[in-house]
Amino acid sequence: MALSTLFARPSPAKRRWAAPSLLALALSLAASAPALAQTPVPAASLTQKAQERLADSDTLLTLTREGALLYSRDAVKMSGYEYCSQALALAEAGEFRRSVRAASKALYLAETTNNPDLLALAKRDLAIVYSYAGQLDRAEDFARQALTHEANDPKVVVGPAYKVIGDVQARRGQYVRAIESYEQALAGGSERYAPLINASLANALIEAGETARARSLLASLPQPEDAALAAQLARSRARLLLAENQPREARDLYRLLADRSVGSDTAYHRLWAWDGVARSERAMGNTAAAAQAAMRAVVLVDSVRARFRSEEFRMGLFSDLQRVFENAVELQTELGDAPQAMQVSERSRSRALLDAVRGRADLSANATETVNIGAIQQTLKDDERLVQFHSLPDRLLVWVVGAGGVQTHSIPITRSDLTRRIEAWRNAVINLQPSAVTDADALGATLIAPLNLAAGQRLVIVPHGPLHYLPFQALRVNGSYLIEQHPVSVAPSASIAVRLARAGNRVDAELAAFGNPRIGDKYELPGAEAEVKRLARLFPGSQIYLGAAATKTQFAQAVAKSTLVHVAAHAEADQVDPLYSRILLANEDGRQNFLEAREILGLQLSGTALVTLSACESGLGRIGDGDEVLGFTRSFLAAGTKVLIASLWPVADEATSILMTALYGELAKGRDVQQAMQAGQLAVLRAPGLAHPLFWAPFNLIGDWRLKVGSPA
Repeated sequence: MALSTLFARPSPAKRRWAAPSLLALALSLAASAPALAQTPVPAASLTQKAQERLADSDTLLTLTREGALLYSRDAVKMSGYEYCSQALALAEAGEFRRSVRAASKALYLAETTNNPDLLALAKRDLAIVYSYAGQLDRAEDFARQALTHEANDPKVVVGPAYKVIGDVQARRGQYVRAIESYEQALAGGSERYAPLINASLANALIEAGETARARSLLASLPQPEDAALAAQLARSRARLLLAENQPREARDLYRLLADRSVGSDTAYHRLWAWDGVARSERAMGNTAAAAQAAMRAVVLVDSVRARFRSEEFRMGLFSDLQRVFENAVELQTELGDAPQAMQVSERSRSRALLDAVRGRADLSANATETVNIGAIQQTLKDDERLVQFHSLPDRLLVWVVGAGGVQTHSIPITRSDLTRRIEAWRNAVINLQPSAVTDADALGATLIAPLNLAAGQRLVIVPHGPLHYLPFQALRVNGSYLIEQHPVSVAPSASIAVRLARAGNRVDAELAAFGNPRIGDKYELPGAEAEVKRLARLFPGSQIYLGAAATKTQFAQAVAKSTLVHVAAHAEADQVDPLYSRILLANEDGRQNFLEAREILGLQLSGTALVTLSACESGLGRIGDGDEVLGFTRSFLAAGTKVLIASLWPVADEATSILMTALYGELAKGRDVQQAMQAGQLAVLRAPGLAHPLFWAPFNLIGDWRLKVGSPA
C-alpha cells in the first residue's frame, strides 16, 4: 500500500531558483587566502562548517523560502494538501529532491495561512523523504517538529512521525529505543498503518535479540495482500530463524523463498533469498556453499532493474544491495580467490551508479560495464600500478595490480575506525593544524606502507567508502608526501580506468574557460576571473566566458566543441539526491541558473577530454554505502569526459592559481595530465607559506591519467 494512500487526507477544495548560496565560508576563505598561513584559524571545525553548508538548503527557513519561490512559479497552483500528496508520491518513486520541493510548497502555504494542521502534515512528509534519502538527523528533526503541531486528525501525524523516529534509531543500531518509538507509533497511529509499524517493530525486536517477542508478533500479523509486502514478511521470518540460531531451518526457508514468484519483482526477492542462503550456510561453517550462494545473489543483482523500493523502508528492512556484494567479497577472500573477490568489488561499483540514478537518466554501457584482472594487467605499463581498496566492516582489502601480477593485502582497520581517522585528519587539514602532518604519517603507515610501492611508480587509486574523502597525494610514507614520490590519480573503478586508458590519450588543445559567473555580489570570485585569463594565454584561440557570459546555455554549446573545459565557479553537492548536485552559472533571463548533475548526464561529452571544476568542494557528494562519491564525478565520466579535476574542500585563490597555472603550463608543454597534476601540486607545496596540505592537496585528478594535449611535436 502506498504511503500516499495510507496518509491521504481530502483537501478542502479540488483544484534551483535553487536554495540560497551555501558558500559563504568559501567566499571568506578565498578572500583571505594569502594570509591564511599566518592567521589563526577559528576554533570551530571547517569540516563541520562545510557539512553545515551542504545541508543549509534543507533547513526549515530555507525550505520555506524555496517553497515560496517554487509556488510563485507554478503555472497551476494546488492546495497545500495536494502538495503533501505529491510529496509522498514522489518519495515513493525515489524522487527525493522533487519530493522535498513539493513538501516545501506545502510548508510555505502552511506558514502563510497559519494552518497548524497543514504544517504538521508538511513536516511529517519532510521527515519521511529525508528518512528514505538516508538523511537521518534531518528526518528525526522534522518528525519531532511535526509532533509539536496540532493536527486535525492526530493519527495521520503521530503514527508516521514516531515510525520515522523509530526507523532512524533502527538504522543507527539503537534497537531498544526504536522499539519504544514503534510502540508509540502503534499507540497513536491509525489501524490502517499498524501492519507496517508492526513489521518494523518485528525487525527491531529481532535485531535487539528479543526473539520470543518477535516470533509472537510475526505470528499475529495478517498475511498482506500485496505480494511484495508478503515476501518482505517472509524474509523477516527467515531472519528470525537465523537470530534464533537455527541456520539450517533458515536456509531451508530462504530456499523456498528463492523459488517463490512475486510477479515482476521475482528476481529482486530471489536475490535476497540467495543472500539469506549464503548467510545461513556461513553460520553453519559451510564457506564454499555460502560463497556459491552469494555469487548467485550477485548475478541476480545485475539482472534487477535499479529502482527505489519504498516498501522496504516502510517495513523497516532497509535493504542495501551493496551488502550483497560485501558478503560475496568477504566469502571469496576467505576462500583465497583474490581475482574473484576483486571482480565482485568491481561489480559493486558499477551497480552503485545504477542504484543512484534509478532509471532517471540514460547511461552509456561504458558507465556500468566491468572488466577482469587480466584486462587490467594488459592495460597497465611496467611503471604503473592500480591500487584498489574495498572497505569491509572489520578490515580493509587492497589489491595492487601491475602488468606482472596482483598482490592482495588485508589491513586490520575497521570501517568505523577508518572513517573516524579520515575525519580527524580532514579536520586537522582544513583547520590548518600542524597535526595534519603527523596524522598524514600515521595514515600513510596504515594504508600505503604495507603495499611496498616502489618510488616513481605511477599510481591509479580506486578508493572505497570513506576513502573517497581522502586525497591520497597528501599521505606521507618515510617522511615524504606520496605526491613527492609518485604521480597520483583516482578512478571510480578499475573498469572505468581501463576503458579511459584504452580510448586514446592525445587530444587537440581547444580550451573553453568559464570564470566568475555573474549571480550576485555575494557570489563574486574575482580571483577566478583572473585565473581564467591566465590559462587562456597558454592556449591560443581559447574561448573564455566571464561574468554574465558564463551561462548554462553557453556551457552546453561550448562543451560540444571543446576538448578542454575549465570552470572557475561555485559548486554545491546535494546530499539528498546526487543527481541534483549543481554548478552555479550566470543568471539568465533574470533568474539564477544551475547546471545539475542530472543535466550533465544528458550532455554529449565524448569530445570533451578534460573538465576542471576549479570550485569549492566540487568533488563532494553522497557516498553510497560501500561505493563512491555520487555526484559530479560519475556524471561527467558517464557523459563521456575522460578526465575530471575536482576539489575535496574549500580552495584558496592564491594556491589554486599557482596549481592551475603550473598544471595547464605542463599540459601545454606536452606532459600527460598525471605528471602535470603532480607538477602543479608540487609547485604549491614548495611555494613560500603554502606547504600545508590545506593549500596544495584539495584537488583530485580523476580518470585517464595518460591524457596529453596537443600534437606529439
